[in-house]
Amino acid sequence: MDRFFPIEICGYKTQLPILTLPSGVSICFFNLHGDQALTEHCGKQIAKLLEGSCDVVVTAESKGLQLAHVVARELGQHFYAVCRKSKKLYMQDGIEAQVKSITTGDVQTLYLSKHDADLLKGKRVAIVDDVVSTGGSLLGIEKVVDLAGGIVVKKAFVLAEGDAKDRKDIIYLANIPLLK
Repeated sequence: MDRFFPIEICGYKTQLPILTLPSGVSICFFNLHGDQALTEHCGKQIAKLLEGSCDVVVTAESKGLQLAHVVARELGQHFYAVCRKSKKLYMQDGIEAQVKSITTGDVQTLYLSKHDADLLKGKRVAIVDDVVSTGGSLLGIEKVVDLAGGIVVKKAFVLAEGDAKDRKDIIYLANIPLLK
């Protein structure tokens, strides 16, 4: 990783490594794993944007997990829901939806446990995740929320990548380019 993209996220400055995907597109790789200061900062900023608008937060594993934890804590929500990318033993009676994301390039299935599906049912739901790009993962999460009977009221991200910055249906803290 010889190249980096400098970014400021609501006053927090960092450098994102530039990585090339198998498709040939390069991305500014945003990774919250292990960076507790960045995760706390971003989670608190997103919580401010969601205040009073939702009953529960949902995210997709894995990079959204710690972000959703901070957001839910800041909003005073005891639980948050997680769309998983593999079916765990406790999820046999849950729901699922297929998704295609820019980072994987493949179709994946998102799984939601019955506990988390019940958590969303009839509730105002905020989708929280690290990055939105093509919107493939977002569509999958929206589908899962709909199947669970939840109502998506907000879609909040740390970063909007590429053309996602022009979407009117999302909120985000900063944007990053897709690089050729």
